[in-house]
Amino acid sequence: MEQTIGFLGAGKMGEALARGLLAGRRVTPDRVLMSDVDGKRLEDLARQLQVGIADGNAALVAASDVVMVALKPGVVRQVLPGLGNAIGSQKLVVSIAAGVTLRELEGMLGPGARVVRVMPNTPCLVGCGASAYALGSAATEADGRLVNEVFCSVGIAVAVPEALLDAVTGLSGSGPAFVALVIEGLADGGVLAGLPRETALKLAAQTVLGTARLVLETGRHPAVVKDMVASPGGTTIEGLKVLEEKRLRGALIQAVEAAARRSRELGAPSEDGG
Repeated sequence: MEQTIGFLGAGKMGEALARGLLAGRRVTPDRVLMSDVDGKRLEDLARQLQVGIADGNAALVAASDVVMVALKPGVVRQVLPGLGNAIGSQKLVVSIAAGVTLRELEGMLGPGARVVRVMPNTPCLVGCGASAYALGSAATEADGRLVNEVFCSVGIAVAVPEALLDAVTGLSGSGPAFVALVIEGLADGGVLAGLPRETALKLAAQTVLGTARLVLETGRHPAVVKDMVASPGGTTIEGLKVLEEKRLRGALIQAVEAAARRSRELGAPSEDGG
């Protein structure tokens, strides 16, 4: 990737993306710039990652080909309008700001602005994110490919129409909290069965991780993986019977539906969205 990427905001998600790009050698440190109101954090990241520090937002935009907007929604609405002339149509703007729509972003930046809106999730922080992105009216296929490359550096990325970003929020945005609850419940079950707490938590988390990899890497449907484990008259089918009686599957479906609905009501994705 030959473009210079500038990060407006050096928070956790901005740092995660920068680290992912550098670790995957998709960009060299001299092609990464950051700006943030927290000068000490900027200095720490510059020292750790060997990236550049821009002398303010305008300087960052001027020196960047791709501007990653990693700011809170209220800050975006304060900062971007003043940068519209500097951005024009020559620079790609990629926003991970929760709830700031493509139409709003384009309105702040002016005619011809190339904008992509992305909903990442918290596991991006450990390189296992699930992100979805939607292209603005002036964004090109090449812009989409570049955004895909950036977010695949910290997990996986899929293109969706913007209208589906609320559903993405309900599933992959809020999902880490739902899965964390499952891990906690499994660990509690292990403790109830006699395992030490630390051992139970380690086994539960690794079991979820391993099962997810099994589904993703083999392409097998979760039902097939379930049937691989559940032998006739065995321990697993006995446990599955309880989960079906307690309606775990239905509860998860309703949880995703409720989170997506709330996202639409708020006009903004969940906390994990940015």
